Amino acid sequence: MTTGPLDDVLDEAALVRRLRAAGCVFAEDEARLLLEADPAELPALLARRVAGEPLEVVLGWAEFCGLRVPVDAGVFVPRRRTEFLVACAVGTTAPAAVVLDLCCGSGALGLAVATAVAGVRLHAVDVDAAAVACARRAVAPVGGTVHHGDLFAALPDDLRGRVDVLLANVPYVPHAAVALLPPEARLHEPRTALDGGPDGLDVARRVAAEAGEWLAPGGRLFVEVDEEQAPVAAAVFAAAGLRADVLTAPEGGATVVRGVSPAAGPRTRSPRGR
Repeated sequence: MTTGPLDDVLDEAALVRRLRAAGCVFAEDEARLLLEADPAELPALLARRVAGEPLEVVLGWAEFCGLRVPVDAGVFVPRRRTEFLVACAVGTTAPAAVVLDLCCGSGALGLAVATAVAGVRLHAVDVDAAAVACARRAVAPVGGTVHHGDLFAALPDDLRGRVDVLLANVPYVPHAAVALLPPEARLHEPRTALDGGPDGLDVARRVAAEAGEWLAPGGRLFVEVDEEQAPVAAAVFAAAGLRADVLTAPEGGATVVRGVSPAAGPRTRSPRGR
């Protein structure tokens, strides 16, 4: 094999040094993932990573709930802490349930639920065209449908009152704190996926206000928030007519507010087991 710049890049130890010098905290893990790429593409991929692009965008995928979810440039990268939200939802999702993933970004949350629960009828929504294109690729294998628009306004009217599980990974960073985010998020992800308004809960309020019209009786809404925001978010859910509680990951680091739609009186057990 001839030697040269490409060989230096292909050497794992040299790759780790380059990544560490660029400030990559998990340089060893990143090096191993980059080395899975086509060797001819590796120099360009490394240059993009060293320049600050998120690793997931450079690779073209993010690991989430054991899946490799497509991630395109300009699309919000799913966070590992959000796997707790998915776990909460999966625990109450019956086979053939109607699942709605609002603010879907790459489509990771809906894909994970539909992969874990058989026969889920998945709908997803995002306001960003790049996210919609990415999510459509992600959820195609599970038969999901992705709608382009602003929250519930993007949905077909025949879903009203039929959603069993609603996941909303809303932006919840307070407006003043967006400038303090790591450059990977601040410079490479859409502002609409990060900025939650003055207290971070603007979009959560909008979702809660309309959720009751779209949830089936006894349907559930799950929203991730910061731990300090949870009491306010739970009060918002309660004011919207949902029975609210706060769920915290056993290992910490993730907080989810759950809202349950009132049941419409006594109900017999449906074929879906709910």
